[in-house]
Parts: sequence; C-alpha cells; structure tokens
Amino acid sequence: MQFNHVANRLDPRYFDTIVEMLKSKLGFVELRRTERSIWLRQPGTNVDLQFSRSATENRDADKLRSQVSFLSDTPQAALEELVTWLAEHGLAASVGRYSDREFYLDAPAAFVDFVIEAMTPDLADYGVVVA
Repeated sequence: MQFNHVANRLDPRYFDTIVEMLKSKLGFVELRRTERSIWLRQPGTNVDLQFSRSATENRDADKLRSQVSFLSDTPQAALEELVTWLAEHGLAASVGRYSDREFYLDAPAAFVDFVIEAMTPDLADYGVVVA
C-alpha cells in the first residue's frame, strides 16, 4: 500500500470558509469534491488532505494532538495571519503554542477533530533518507 491522504472533519457551517482559506492563503488546489467531502493538495507535495462535513456537536477534547501540520520559518506569524483572515470572514480563531518553535491555530467552531500546526523546518529534519 502507498500513503495517499489524511482525512479530517469540518463543521458544515464553515466548510467553504476553511477550504477558501487553504486555497487563497496556502495555495491548495481542489482535486475532487462530493456533496460531503473535498480533496485538496498543495502544489509541490504528494499527500492530499480530505475534509468531510461533520455536524458533530461534541468536539474532540484532545484535538490539540491531531494536527494538519505545516513548516514555516516564522510559524507564529504565519498562523496569526490566518487568524486575521478568518476573523475577516466571520470565524473566531486563536494561536497557541506547543513550544517556542511549534504553534497551533484552533478555530473551535469549524475544526471538529484537529488544529492547524506550524513549526520551524528544523523540527522536520529527521536525518532519515527516504527513497
């Protein structure tokens, strides 16, 4: 088997807002869409994101441990920019931190089971060569 995508859940009320943010702010392109789900890819990568609409009222209390993660030289500033964009589109969000090099954005009304993480590139330098 070969790794293809990761799936997370979004509140249907904010589904299109989050998809638009990923497209306009992070350059994702839409691969496929159904009534319930969308598959997205950021050019230059080979793993896709799938988001499904979920009306789950109970948000995962431990969702900070489930991330869609990005690399950035300025992770906190990058996430703060997304907070501003979301606020301009009517969605409250905030930035927290795991460490001085790892930050996360949560939009509790929209993100059912995950947060968006941004971390410095050195944290992804695992020293492992993958062919």
